[in-house]
Amino acid sequence: MTLLAITGQTWFITGLGFGIVLMLLFVFVYVMKLLGWIMQPRKASIEKQAESHPTKENIISPNVAEDDKAAIAYALHLYYNSLHDPIETHLTIKHHATAWHIISSGK
Repeated sequence: MTLLAITGQTWFITGLGFGIVLMLLFVFVYVMKLLGWIMQPRKASIEKQAESHPTKENIISPNVAEDDKAAIAYALHLYYNSLHDPIETHLTIKHHATAWHIISSGK
């Protein structure tokens, strides 16, 4: 018996394996498309969200106190200008003797 002989059975097994791989690829692609279609928001829910979506008139209430407006403005100022405390990034490594150092040096 030779292991490298190419017979009709060899081509059948090769073709069958290749066909199974292609079939599974198509199945997985269509399953993903089906899941995408199922998870897609429907037109009725989009219209419902559009009705409850905030507009320019109802986002900022005229009843907000001046202190609150100032706090919001200052928070936005800090956020957009990236003001924060400076952080020092100095790494200091000092050599000191440990039990591992003594064992590795052979003392």
